[in-house]
Amino acid sequence: MARNNWRLAVRGIAAFALAASVPFVGGGAYADGGGLDGPQVCPPATGDLTVSTLPAGTSVISCPVVGRVVTFGGTGVTVPEPNTAVGVDTLTTDGESMGFSLEVSADGVVSYNLSDSSPDAPTGGIDAADSLGNPSTTTDDVTDEPESVDPDALDSSSGVEPEIPDLDSTSATGACSDGAYSTNDLKEYGTYNWYIGDGGMPGGLSRSSAQAAFADAINNITGSYNNCGYGDSVSASSHYSGTTTYEADINSSSSCTARDGKSTWDAGNLKSGVVATTCWWSWPTPGVKNDLREADVRFNTTDYDFTNSPTSSCSNLYDIRSVGTHEAGHVFGMGHVSSAHSNLTMTTNSIRCSTIARTLGKGDVLGLRSIY
Repeated sequence: MARNNWRLAVRGIAAFALAASVPFVGGGAYADGGGLDGPQVCPPATGDLTVSTLPAGTSVISCPVVGRVVTFGGTGVTVPEPNTAVGVDTLTTDGESMGFSLEVSADGVVSYNLSDSSPDAPTGGIDAADSLGNPSTTTDDVTDEPESVDPDALDSSSGVEPEIPDLDSTSATGACSDGAYSTNDLKEYGTYNWYIGDGGMPGGLSRSSAQAAFADAINNITGSYNNCGYGDSVSASSHYSGTTTYEADINSSSSCTARDGKSTWDAGNLKSGVVATTCWWSWPTPGVKNDLREADVRFNTTDYDFTNSPTSSCSNLYDIRSVGTHEAGHVFGMGHVSSAHSNLTMTTNSIRCSTIARTLGKGDVLGLRSIY
């Protein structure tokens, strides 16, 4: 009898071990690699993911999620390969902040920053050479689109009436008195090399005119352009590298797709309610700001019209250089401040019929100085 009981016990242990080895089928799947904490629980195999279904701590090595979209707060990013971070920020019509970042560590572990900003960090890193060996390209990236494709409404006001003056809103603290700022975990340690995409441009501008407007916007950031008396002590730099058939790696849902290795500024379709979107990719550099690899900017010319020179008769037009300066702020590591700070460039307030965001305020300058 004792021997029979021993055999039953052994069979019970074997059956339990077999059951424990069977993968779970349902809301997620188990993968090897969990170590002492048990197997890694992987998200569903199809569909977009969320920060809940792909929680922080998930391994992209154990779970095949690289290349899939993760959504949060109305936007999304495509999960990158290990040792890469990706972030998104949008400028919306209602002043709501939409943005977050996802980082995959060198050993494949996912983490998030869902606050659209990060604490100030040391900035003494270096600019490492990009090594994107297999860039992700689409049909649009290799198809040369004429300037007439999906153009914005022609900016008929430019040069006809005088431009409206750059005046602070009286409903908020003045730009030169408001020291609010936030920064993302991002820094351009070298030179930001950027391109103009093909197809239609905001305000119906030619590519050459759009290049001049975008360059002016970028220079507002790298040169700390302000009327508060602050000198330029920001070391950020940029270089216009020409036109390209490559598109900004941003889709019609205002989500970041896989990067193609070119920092492209263009125009096209974004999610309704979104005026412009910036997506950036960086290499995690523990202890200092992450090293920028690529940053793309897209203006939503499907739903909104733009002007390069707002006048007193302006109605429902977004200033190209104001929007561009705001987006360039994201490129160089700046986060949003709330709509209560409406006289600052990095406010979440939409920039309609106003030139104020072309000129940095105190908080904008201080934020850039904290990075550079």
